[in-house]
Amino acid sequence: MDTVSDLNILAISGSLRAGSFNTALVRNAQKHAPAGLDITLYEGMNDLPLYNGDLDTDENLPESVARLRLAIADADGLLIATPEYNYSIPGGLKNLLDWASRPAASSVLRHKHIAIMGASPSQFGTVRAQLALRQVFLWTHSHVVVKPELMLFGAAQRFDDGGNITDEMTINLLRELLTALHDQIRG
Repeated sequence: MDTVSDLNILAISGSLRAGSFNTALVRNAQKHAPAGLDITLYEGMNDLPLYNGDLDTDENLPESVARLRLAIADADGLLIATPEYNYSIPGGLKNLLDWASRPAASSVLRHKHIAIMGASPSQFGTVRAQLALRQVFLWTHSHVVVKPELMLFGAAQRFDDGGNITDEMTINLLRELLTALHDQIRG
């Protein structure tokens, strides 16, 4: 019998905060992932130095950057959960993407399948941050899932004290996003 192996999805939370709603959203994605997806949380964003082209050479490349690039290269797809800071993506996430997007012609983001989601305590969710991410991924020639969009607003009311989503509609939308990523990769 011919079986299809699970897809390896690398999840990146754009927040470094210990009680991050976006990290909780990723953990819920792991819990509610449809069959065929294996989601791993990347936990090295805090170890990345600020992007510096002088370090982006074979001789000087920081080990944390080499690990990031390898993790993305080995993944079948990415799942990015972003907060929204000042109408855009947080600096740490942008820095991670700057490291991952180099060198442009052979970037590990080139043609990578990506799903975007985000959680925010505000009533606007992460609409602008997700738009900013989509613009970055135009440059990297990444394949971003178009629909559904998961922009979780009022996040403080949608998680219990253990970080579990309490809203069935949000869980269903999360499953739909993950299914769309799965189907796009298998396409």
